[in-house]
Amino acid sequence: MGELPAPALVDDHGHVLVVDDDPQIRLLVARFLQRHGYQVTAAPDGHVMRDVLAHARIDLVILDVMLPGRSGVDLCRDIRVASQVPIVMLTARSEESDRIMGLEVGADDYVVKPFSPRELLARVRAVLRRSRARQGLDALRPPETITFDGWTVDLRRRELQSPSGTLIDLSTGEFDLLVAFVEHAGRVLSRDALMQFAKTRSSDPFDRTIDVQISRLRRKLEVEASGAQLIKTVRGAGYVFTATTRTREEQSA
Repeated sequence: MGELPAPALVDDHGHVLVVDDDPQIRLLVARFLQRHGYQVTAAPDGHVMRDVLAHARIDLVILDVMLPGRSGVDLCRDIRVASQVPIVMLTARSEESDRIMGLEVGADDYVVKPFSPRELLARVRAVLRRSRARQGLDALRPPETITFDGWTVDLRRRELQSPSGTLIDLSTGEFDLLVAFVEHAGRVLSRDALMQFAKTRSSDPFDRTIDVQISRLRRKLEVEASGAQLIKTVRGAGYVFTATTRTREEQSA
């Protein structure tokens, strides 16, 4: 059907898919990248490319523009519908319009034929470095929404939507408390911890401000909670949020 993936190296910097109908270019690029620590799979056309993408984890695609059947530009557009895998285009044309077209359909970079293998390696390294940096930032970035029992917390807009679709009016402190609870669901949070989350500056252990805010938040949640107590008091310890929470990413997984 197609060319099988080359065996992974011990020093594996990533899995690269090379899509080019020229067998000499496929062999040249594959051998050069393998010598520099990459696992490489080669494909002669879009049909084999799609099969590889469906069955292997690919870190970067090197995609020739001039391919039999669907062009590299069309295939790049197809990939972008379902994946953000980095793409480096190979083109025999140096016209600016062709380079712009590749970038507009989602390519991350391009190399003009004839090319130096070292130049291609440098582009691959740079694109992978940028891609992995973005992935690291995405992993650190908190989710935009969290849901529980039909409720939706929008962290970016700082909004709470009830199961019936009503926006619930929360003070700044109440919203900060809610975020603390949903991000630590099932864990007992002490009053001191909650004061930190709600940015309450009082150091007086007898200050009941945090308790008042929790009481108000609890009442607003119980309006549509079907009798369930979502925030429970743990005597001598603090409070616990009892609902199961899910982020948007977990819901779509």
